[in-house]
Amino acid sequence: MEALLTSMAVVALAEIGDKTMLLAIVLAAKLRKPWQIIAGIFAATIVNHSLAALVGSEVAGLVDAPWFRIAVAIGFIAMGLWTLIPDKLDDGGFKQRGGVFLTTTIAFFLVEMGDKTQVATIALGAQFHSVMAVAAGTTLGMMIANVPAVFLGEELVKRVSLNATRIAAASLFVVLGLWQLASALGWLG
Repeated sequence: MEALLTSMAVVALAEIGDKTMLLAIVLAAKLRKPWQIIAGIFAATIVNHSLAALVGSEVAGLVDAPWFRIAVAIGFIAMGLWTLIPDKLDDGGFKQRGGVFLTTTIAFFLVEMGDKTQVATIALGAQFHSVMAVAAGTTLGMMIANVPAVFLGEELVKRVSLNATRIAAASLFVVLGLWQLASALGWLG
């Protein structure tokens, strides 16, 4: 349960203001099919984050050494610092190919590649060694952040301070990283 809840909280906070959230807003504004967009976000996220959690879990299993746990901890701290940098979509234009569900699924899957929430999912998979719980938690976190973005879009961005939320998410990453670092160094019993 800890893996599920931690993964959900970390990704839900990290997703606020992320480029995939901005993509959800753009898709909702342009395509105006919220349920198909939400289904596409879910499909892309569950596949992407399941693979990321698997990679994290397998890498951690192969290299279960103190230096690896320290590297994961430093990764969480770096993720916290990265979260402080606001994302924005490239202004290259938007073209829909295929239906709304397919367009959303492909766009989200590709935009999520190498994104901070995917990297966080790899780190969470390495930390918890539970692909199912981490993938479920990070997918729930993505849905918690993106479903309101699809339905409320620009109104949500006007009312919720993305900067304050980014700082909260960054703090969570840094605290988790410091906790993991202290644990890896044997400072916690």
